Formats: sequence, C-alpha cells, structure tokens
Amino acid sequence: MFHLICAIFILEIQVINTMKRFLISGGGTGGHIFPAIAIANRIKSTMPDAEILFIGSNRKMEMKRVPEAGYPIVGLDIYGISRSLSFKGLWHNLKLPFVLLKSMRKAHKTIRNFKPDVAIGVGGFASGPALRAAISLGVPALIQEQNSYPGITNKLLAKKVRKICVAYEGLEKYFPASKIVFTGNPIRAELLDIQYKNEDAYRFFGLQKGIKTVLIMGGSLGAHAINECIVQSLPTLKKEQIQLIWQTGEQYYNAHEEKLTKLEAAQIKIMPFIYNMNYAYSVADIIVSRAGALAIAELAVVGASALLVPFPFAAEDHQTKNAQALANHQAACLIPDSCIDTQLLPQLLELIHNESLCQTLKINIKQFAKPNAINLIFNEIIGLIS
Repeated sequence: MFHLICAIFILEIQVINTMKRFLISGGGTGGHIFPAIAIANRIKSTMPDAEILFIGSNRKMEMKRVPEAGYPIVGLDIYGISRSLSFKGLWHNLKLPFVLLKSMRKAHKTIRNFKPDVAIGVGGFASGPALRAAISLGVPALIQEQNSYPGITNKLLAKKVRKICVAYEGLEKYFPASKIVFTGNPIRAELLDIQYKNEDAYRFFGLQKGIKTVLIMGGSLGAHAINECIVQSLPTLKKEQIQLIWQTGEQYYNAHEEKLTKLEAAQIKIMPFIYNMNYAYSVADIIVSRAGALAIAELAVVGASALLVPFPFAAEDHQTKNAQALANHQAACLIPDSCIDTQLLPQLLELIHNESLCQTLKINIKQFAKPNAINLIFNEIIGLIS
C-alpha cells in the first residue's frame, strides 16, 4: 500500500510538471465566467507554464471579461433557444441547428489545434459544443455546476464527462451519482483573505471610513427591479447616515447616473461594474443582492449581512431556493421580487438600524462557506490527467 501511495504521488508530481494545456469553456453571465477564471487562476498559481485557452460565445460578456483577466479566448457564434413566438423568435430558432453545426466545427478545429490535456466546462451556451468536440477527440472532461438546478448544457454533457463538481447536494436526480464530487463553488482568490474596513478600499470608492456602507448589486449584468426600487428609495436613503456603492450593470448605468446627478447624492458611488469586489466587500456593512449561486458562495465566505432578492425567472426558480436555504437558518433576509417595491426599503432600513440582526446574519451565513472549493476542483482536474 505504501508503495502504491508513493507511485500515485510521483505520478501527480509528473503530471504537474509536464501538463501544459487546459481548455475552459462556458460563460454568459458572471455566475459562469468568474468560477471559470478562478479555476484558471488556480491552475496558473501551481503551474505557471500552463497554457490555458477559453472558448466562449461571441454574444456574451466572457469575450470582454476573460481577456481582462489575462487569458486568450475563442468565440463561437452560439446562442440559446428563443421562447418568443414572434417572427424574429421563430426565425432565431430555425437558424439555431445551423449555428450549432458551425460552432461545433469551429470548436473541433480549435481543440484539434490546441491539443488540450483536459477540458473543463462551467455551463453556458459555448460549453456544449466545446466539450462535445473535446470528448470526441478523446480529451478527458469535467464540468462544474454552480446551481441547485443544473443548466441544460451541463445536463446534456453529464453522460459524456468523467467528473461533475457540484455545489449543492441532491443532484443525483440530474447527474450520474458515480461522477458527482461535492466541492462547493470556486470564488475569486482575492475574496478569501479580505482586509475589512481597508483604508485603500475607502479611498478607491471615495467614501468615508466610520459611516455605515450599503452595497447594492444585481449580478454582473445588473437587475432592473432592484435598480428601479433603489431609485425610488433614494430620497429616503439620502436622509440616513449611510453611504451607497451601487453596481447598476452596464446597460442601466447611464440612465441612473443622470438621476443621481439631479439628486446631488454625493454619498453614493454608482458604477456600471465593480472590478475590485474585494474592496467592495471590505467596506460593505449591508449587501443587497440577487441570489445566484456565485453570489451566495461569495457572501458566505466574506460573512456578509445580506438582503437577497432572487431573480424569479431563473430555471426552476433556483435563486429563490438558494435564498430560502439561507433565510431558514437566519443567515440572510429574503424578499421576493414581486414584493420588492413594498419590502426592500423597510427591510434595508431595519438592517441599517439593527446592528444585532446584522451580526446574527454575518455569523450564520459563515456556516455555508466553502473556502476550499477551488482546491478540491483543481485536485479533480489533475486527477483526470493522472
């Protein structure tokens, strides 16, 4: 047995020293993109010489975020099924088989040229053709599912991949049980060691230390319902001794910045997208957020006092399930999207003035933290090669 363990250890060291090419595919939203980048960064931290190539969708935000993180990406002209019954929606769906075929060909050519040693899928439109092409070429593959209800791409890939890393229990009804590994969701490395109330963070946002700070974020793309409710609440919030960091999403930013200018709200820092989330979490006393899987993972690790407004149109309403799991343990406050106009401001004011409740939420949400998720996923990736 001792000799066998030594042989496995030596083999893994050889893999780390010789393995050079990783393919990572998926995207669409930050919930897919940031775990993918976290995985890439973890690989690079151990294997600086590794070559990493992303495959994404030309229509989605990964084509911007991945190069910003320092990695090359190949775009596919792939998109999802339209649920609209309009002529445009029907025409969109009629073209989809041809678009999929074209994407498969490009993915196949890309992978044949790149010659990856392993393929990693994180969900999203591009992940399907990319991993199917990789598997057809004999590349071992792994998928990482962030949510309690899997996306259609990962469900279709499940029978072909070798490992499935999940963040929620009970996914045996969607995936082969023998392939499932419970790892949790990977989060950005800089969020694992946050310096709270960091002076540099206050300077970055132009805010004052010692004043209670509320972080508003509706996901990487923004949330229209949250944004509109905050706009209506600004006159009341302006009277409070608080500061706001508000991520609107790029598509909503210009309209809301104009409204703030008219209101002359100097204590509000409005941004289309927050790159330095470690700074945002450092200064935030209260966080208003959607309840996506990545958001939940980050809020748990940083120990946030959170008010969650689940996106009601997520598949199988899984964001509500995410938020309800926390609310059941008094680890977060839950507001249904349909009640946002009547409940968000009163509950936010309650948290602003109730320090005891804030501390309870911070302590309880920590129970859901899985800070070692990225290392567990990395080990599974290396295990496929060895």
